[in-house]
Amino acid sequence: MNKSTQNRISEIKQDGYNLDFGNVFNHAFENYKKIALYGGLIFFVFFVLLSILGFGIVMSIFGAPTVLDFLKPENLKLEEIALPTLLLITGISALISSLFSPFTAGLLKMAYCAERDEEFHVSTMFEFFKAPYFKELFVATFLISITSSIISTIINYAQIPALGFIVTVTVSLFTMLMIPLIIFGNLKAVEAIETSILLVSKQPLVLLGLIVIGTIGVLVGFIGCCIGIFFTLPFMYSLYYAIYSEIIGFENESEIEFQEKI
Repeated sequence: MNKSTQNRISEIKQDGYNLDFGNVFNHAFENYKKIALYGGLIFFVFFVLLSILGFGIVMSIFGAPTVLDFLKPENLKLEEIALPTLLLITGISALISSLFSPFTAGLLKMAYCAERDEEFHVSTMFEFFKAPYFKELFVATFLISITSSIISTIINYAQIPALGFIVTVTVSLFTMLMIPLIIFGNLKAVEAIETSILLVSKQPLVLLGLIVIGTIGVLVGFIGCCIGIFFTLPFMYSLYYAIYSEIIGFENESEIEFQEKI
């Protein structure tokens, strides 16, 4: 943890912090306009390539007949899938999301560069697939993903989907600052999780409101053959960046240290 981040977190533990809904939203939106097109194109290309790769791997491992049979509507009903199978799918999903967590970090770095009118490229999206960030991002994301997914899967299997949804939303809300704390504050995985929970607990309603409005804005992207979602999705990462910036902030010393480590 760098010194400025440590000092700021100590202040928040003692005195809390003020967060203005309008200021954060405007901050996020202004920054989003700078990354919307570029981030959207990267999202679209990455999604297409990953989908083709993933489907190809699954088909080669299990065979086309098995995969196509599994994808039949009658076989996708939750009650028709055995709990061990659901947990296996959950574990695989958590592993995949953890492996690609540095991609999310790259979007936050893109927002960081955009605010400072610095150039960013496709390579920016992959800057955190290396030490020391990859390990911490992977561990933090895996711990949260596997815990949340297993709990939600068990609850949903018990046919209480509303409770499963609440658990997922709650975990996502309280760990929303985990990744920016790792890449901007240089925190370790577990420390970032604990600190994110602490920070969000100081202003949970304001932050929940921001996430809800942001999510609604992203869903607008489904208009227009659903392709627009790729170009509205970067807004959420701009929002996460704006929230971190408003709560923790950046100092010259931190910025220089961050740039040197990258």
